[in-house]
Amino acid sequence: MKPPTQRLERVEAWGMSSSSVAYLYKPSSVDGILEAFAEARSLGKTIALKGAGNSYGDAFQNAENVVIDLSRMTRVLKYDPVEGLITCEPGATIRDIWRYVIGDGWWPPVVSGTSHVTIGGALAANIHGKNNVHAGPIGEHVVSFDLLLPSGQVVHCDPLTEPELFYSVMGSFGLLGVIVSATLRLKRVHSGQLNVEAIAVKSLTSAFEVFESRADRHDYIVGWIDAFASGSRCGRGLIHVADYAEEGEDPHPEESLRVEAQQLPDTFGGWLARSKLWRIMRPFVRPSGMRLVNYAKCVGAKREHGKQYKQSLVAFNFLLDSAPNWKWSYRPGALIQYQSFIPKENASVAFERIITLSQDRGLVPYLAVMKRHRSDSFLLSHAVDGYSLALDFHVTRKNQERVKELTRALDDIVLANQGKFYFAKDSTLIQGGAKLFLGEDLVDRFTALKKRLDPEAILQTELSKRVFGEFESAAAQLSPDDENAEPMR
Repeated sequence: MKPPTQRLERVEAWGMSSSSVAYLYKPSSVDGILEAFAEARSLGKTIALKGAGNSYGDAFQNAENVVIDLSRMTRVLKYDPVEGLITCEPGATIRDIWRYVIGDGWWPPVVSGTSHVTIGGALAANIHGKNNVHAGPIGEHVVSFDLLLPSGQVVHCDPLTEPELFYSVMGSFGLLGVIVSATLRLKRVHSGQLNVEAIAVKSLTSAFEVFESRADRHDYIVGWIDAFASGSRCGRGLIHVADYAEEGEDPHPEESLRVEAQQLPDTFGGWLARSKLWRIMRPFVRPSGMRLVNYAKCVGAKREHGKQYKQSLVAFNFLLDSAPNWKWSYRPGALIQYQSFIPKENASVAFERIITLSQDRGLVPYLAVMKRHRSDSFLLSHAVDGYSLALDFHVTRKNQERVKELTRALDDIVLANQGKFYFAKDSTLIQGGAKLFLGEDLVDRFTALKKRLDPEAILQTELSKRVFGEFESAAAQLSPDDENAEPMR
């Protein structure tokens, strides 16, 4: 193993809003993970886990400590094309999975907006997709996983034999152990294309009306909102609904289910390399430019209204992949995404206040996306029976303090409306903020479980220190009277 000083690397949040220097390890096996744990202990360092690094904030940062990057553990360990079950290592990406299975008529049941998320990262965040109201988070499609505890023990977890671990590990962002393999139940698809319909909306009120009337009828539903529009036009935008094809509907599924048929073209418009699109976008990444972009999109929405068309599974689901490295258009600034989850009875009022306050503060989000959600049974769940609104803010040296003040004010709106937050997107929640929306009892349950599984408190991140507070080792918390107590399992 290389001397620790040679492992020092800067680890940056996906949104480029924060970074830190850490000792970076890239194991390719469970033995390699154990070696990294052993060296971290010898150095007196804590450990954070990292997949492909797509969390917007500090979920995988661990300043001056150890970061274990699992992206080299990419093997598919087992695949059953009849039953639609696949077992893989944590570093395999959603892209790896869909390319592996689509030819047999299978598709990952829940995907994020980019296909470059690892399976380990997806489970750690318990990601949701545009089909959350029906499919729930990815955790609901996990058959089982193997969890490597800091002690070196590997525990096989499924919802029947280890329900507490099963529903606590997913969504815990690597704070309880390392998922070293996972088995997913895939979604049967009869075509590589979705049936899509576009619906233009004139206001936030009409957006909610469409969601309420359409969400139960379609496999997918997602809305784009023009955050610059105010007054009676506040919340205007474009909603897309989509459905899987029925069996027999696609006359040539063998063609549409080919990997090559799903690939996004390398060029945009037949001439501009997609890898250079961020350069074209960059001049528009300022308030006046993005106001123009949003206005143009609204004009286009009116023309698109009512149109029905077919779109590949990849093109519909992985919009963020259509412009590689699009975040670079925000340089020399950074990007933070503020995503709130509000119960349906409060969502309309809360979202209008959030958008209006952002406008009043002169910090209009450049992109706003709305989704419909349902509740689930995971311990640290971000989901509600309601809606989410994801807002992309451009952070610069001049406005960073104002953005921070705005997010504090937005937190107040979310919490007053019984809302929740999503750690994969969070960059701004205040110290100890987990208790504010998860509740003290739930956080205490999680903390007790962590003490049992990770008594040394070796698994910590900048995110966990910020939203939970720094975890102490069990030994450090023992009083003299506790020294003869039975060890934790």
